[in-house]
Amino acid sequence: MHRYAALLGLLLAGFWACPCVVADDRPLNQLSPEQAAQGWLRLFDGETFFGWKPNNDVNWKITDGVIHADAGEPGLLCTTSEFADYELLCDFRLETGGNSGVFLRTLFQPKEVTRDCYELNMCDSHPAFPTGSLVGIVKPDKPVSGEGRWMTYRVVALGKQIDVWLNGDKILAFTDNRPEARFRGLIGLQKNAGKAEYRNVFLKPLSTRALFNGEDLTGWHVVPGSKSRFTVEDKAIHVVNGRGFLESEAVFGDFVLQAQARTNGKHLNSGIFFRAMPATESEPSNGYEAQIHNAWKEDDRTKPVDFGTGAIYRRIPARRVVSNDFEWLTMTVAAT
Repeated sequence: MHRYAALLGLLLAGFWACPCVVADDRPLNQLSPEQAAQGWLRLFDGETFFGWKPNNDVNWKITDGVIHADAGEPGLLCTTSEFADYELLCDFRLETGGNSGVFLRTLFQPKEVTRDCYELNMCDSHPAFPTGSLVGIVKPDKPVSGEGRWMTYRVVALGKQIDVWLNGDKILAFTDNRPEARFRGLIGLQKNAGKAEYRNVFLKPLSTRALFNGEDLTGWHVVPGSKSRFTVEDKAIHVVNGRGFLESEAVFGDFVLQAQARTNGKHLNSGIFFRAMPATESEPSNGYEAQIHNAWKEDDRTKPVDFGTGAIYRRIPARRVVSNDFEWLTMTVAAT
């Protein structure tokens, strides 16, 4: 990903700113800086249900960095954002004799498993679609086991193609040519029968395209009235000389935006505007702003200054400022 290069993005505001295999010994629920720079997202923060929503009263809990449930009617814990094409990593542990699954491109309340979602099953004893199957649709050529110990699903969902790996072994390759094929939806963790546990839930958006070519500002224009000077140096967009805006020529609706940015001064302020109105000299920033401001109060990163990096400025503050000045950060905005 090019520096300060939106893969699906809109407007840069300048205020003097400028295939993953996870090892067993990795820190729990953590991405490395290299993985973050590659575009991986940590869907579960290891501590809270932020970004997730249950679709019924299953007793979802978090203990020692693990999501788990063992009581209630069958239900899902779903992401609050939809995704289309992606690579997904998810550790799971299913009680022996249990039944659960990871739901792909699902509705919040799926009624028909062959139409409203793809259910990647976890159930060795299922009579028709055991572990590794997309329930009601297709099963692996050879039986696999998914019970009693920690295992890892890897899924690549790209258009009509869904490929699945279990503990590094490819177990399923399916091209969905049915009229019911789904191309976007939520991620859902299921509790069905028995205790189900989940951790290390990571997603990398696919089918992205670079809006910054790393060489010049093709596809962008400086908004009239900007004081900023925008140049390209070392495959990065450099912004100096005060307040200003660089606007994409393309327009987007729903998207996943990914960019890298670095502030080359203490507590500088910048941001990425999206779903913005066409910029003018009098109204250069009429839209949502993903804030970049690495400052916090009382030595507490949960108390951001001026909403903080990762906030939607003037709408909702960042829960925690995790980035630092003088260091590259990777930001993702899912507007779906």
